[in-house]
Amino acid sequence: MNTSNHIEQKILNPPSGVLMLVLFIILGILSVPGFILGITGGNFIIVSVCILLWILLPFGFAGLRSVRPNEALVLTLFGKYYGTINKPGYFLVNPFARFNNPAYEAQAANEASETGDAIKAAFLSSNASGGKTKTTSNRIRKTISLKRSTLDNGVQKVNDALGNPVIIGAVVLWHVEDPTKAVFNVENYTEFLSIQTDSTIRNTARLYPYDIFDDDPDSGEGKEEQTLRGSSQEIALKMRDELADKVAFAGLVIEEVRITHLSYAEEIAAAMLQRQQASAIIAARTKIVDGAVSMVKMAIDKLNEDDIVDLDEERKAQMVSNLLVVLCGNKDAQPIVNSGTIY
Repeated sequence: MNTSNHIEQKILNPPSGVLMLVLFIILGILSVPGFILGITGGNFIIVSVCILLWILLPFGFAGLRSVRPNEALVLTLFGKYYGTINKPGYFLVNPFARFNNPAYEAQAANEASETGDAIKAAFLSSNASGGKTKTTSNRIRKTISLKRSTLDNGVQKVNDALGNPVIIGAVVLWHVEDPTKAVFNVENYTEFLSIQTDSTIRNTARLYPYDIFDDDPDSGEGKEEQTLRGSSQEIALKMRDELADKVAFAGLVIEEVRITHLSYAEEIAAAMLQRQQASAIIAARTKIVDGAVSMVKMAIDKLNEDDIVDLDEERKAQMVSNLLVVLCGNKDAQPIVNSGTIY
């Protein structure tokens, strides 16, 4: 990636806006009697100074900017980077310096395009409300927020490592670390983060299977393979690291990525559910049979040790058959009294 056009952050330390505001007000008040005294006394120097103050004071008031906590103000002057204010307060800056916030500008452009065909209606509406309209600045500030934010791009359909369509969604906890890079290195850092998040989720999810079944040919005994369902925490960490590398160029820091939704796509969800149920039934039956065989063996060994009854091979086979039916059956056994003999 080309880094020759990177702009290094320049921190501004402008004077206090409160003091300058008080000074401007005092100068504006004193200029009125000064102008009158200059006219009556014929002192055109004082008159000229008062007129000059009246011309410059509006520019001074225009240069007053406020910055809230955990926010930064990125300024440009005549097309060039001027500096960044990253501390809260009320300051005086160059009145010709222009703020830069891609989110503010994008929202203003969207509103302008949406209302372009209804200028007359908007004008009539503003007149009816006394000229007070709801503008973009009421919703999005001109400063860059440095607060922690959460990005939720919803869910998307991807193919896992086995080619199965999977629905996956994740949320990203992030914040702006370098507002200068966020403004100048990318067009719109919020959209940039959203697109990179989708790309990272898709690229990472296709490297792992949703789940591994015992009958899979690739799931050998003792093989420990990560899956989207069983290793979601580890995979989320890999998503975070990959996404952090992609957006570091934009001055963004990724603190956490968490998978919030994971399921098979609708077209294969029913089939996969049946497969999971079949695997669970087989595993349960295997455990039941193993336990039943152990219990039968223990019963026969106990009978032989205590010489309770002398069983030949045919009677042992009959006894084993009866015990296995009782222990492995789905329903309660119905006892039958046999008064005869098996011979």
